[in-house]
Amino acid sequence: MTHLIVIPRATEKAYAQVQNNVYVFTVPTTANKQEIAAAIEAQFEVKVERIKTLVQSGKALRFSRGKNRYPGSTTRKDSKKAYVTLAQGDSIQVFDTPDAKEEKK
Repeated sequence: MTHLIVIPRATEKAYAQVQNNVYVFTVPTTANKQEIAAAIEAQFEVKVERIKTLVQSGKALRFSRGKNRYPGSTTRKDSKKAYVTLAQGDSIQVFDTPDAKEEKK
């Protein structure tokens, strides 16, 4: 079994999904749902119920080498997101840390 690196996405939209027991991760574009589920269960010791994945196309960029000559364009790398629904009662503490800081204030 290959070891995947799954990175939690730290965005407002991702934090809002936590209330629905859905966690958002950035995963390699070559990973499939079974590999992602196995990696999350091993890394965070939770039970994965469902996974939705999407590949976000890289943005197109324009660049110039010189003032008016050799214009060109390229694209950024594609990225893949995994929306992971956990079993009832499971949670991942990585996403819960900001709430704990707010309560102490």
